[in-house]
Amino acid sequence: MTETFTAAGARVTLFPDAPSWDGKPTMAVGKFTCESAEAGRAVLAQAETAALARGAARLLGPMDGNTWHSYRLVTESDGSPSFLMEPKSGPADLPALTAAGFTPIARYLSARVALAGMDNPPSFDPEITVETWDGTDPEAHFGQVYDLSLAAFAGNAFYTPITREDFLGMYLPFVPMLRREFVLFARNGEGALVGFLFGIPNYGSGPSPDTVILKTYASTRHGAGQALASVFHDAARKAGFTHAIHALIHETNVSAQRSEQLGGRLFRRYALMGKVLDDDAR
Repeated sequence: MTETFTAAGARVTLFPDAPSWDGKPTMAVGKFTCESAEAGRAVLAQAETAALARGAARLLGPMDGNTWHSYRLVTESDGSPSFLMEPKSGPADLPALTAAGFTPIARYLSARVALAGMDNPPSFDPEITVETWDGTDPEAHFGQVYDLSLAAFAGNAFYTPITREDFLGMYLPFVPMLRREFVLFARNGEGALVGFLFGIPNYGSGPSPDTVILKTYASTRHGAGQALASVFHDAARKAGFTHAIHALIHETNVSAQRSEQLGGRLFRRYALMGKVLDDDAR
């Protein structure tokens, strides 16, 4: 059961069922807001005391329970406006977490790339075909994505599986906002799904954005990710978008290297923070 703590100018919720860190009993602090670093530190101290009393040896934050929900905070920015579904941080969030003893344990980035120079998409494995969603039966299509995600994300740090029902409950509400050409599926020679990509126009900047977001993609076959990204960028350029955002990439992921190779210009960094509460816990 979650527990919420407040102090003058600050609020945080303790999530007891967080992804394990270092194989130790782990909880998370999320839904965090603070008006000052001192107020934030004070409310985080309350959550830490409660976590220790409930047997936690590690704390993650900010994280609203798991990585399927909001997590990470902004650590560096060029000042450009936030994009659709991007984590947002108050100016005191990072100083508060740092003052409370949290340190970065995973780092991420977002980059912006101009589409004008991508007139000739690179070739990719001819045995991989990329198809665009036809707009029908979203529950069936996203059900396939759920099955693939269990395999594609299983090795990711702090990954925890969710039920099919919860997965569909998260994604299906976005269907009315999706454009078919930015919902892509990669299949092998036998027709089996080996990758998927979701992109969405950056409606955070208004109803007629010039930028599209490469929000999520994953694959279980080498080369499928490159094929999906290639088709996505080409479709975005042909649709009249001038830029694409490569959103929320783990800095050690091969996607970060590919973004740089395509001319991606980094404009935001993020971190998931953590704190060791009990180094001797099992």
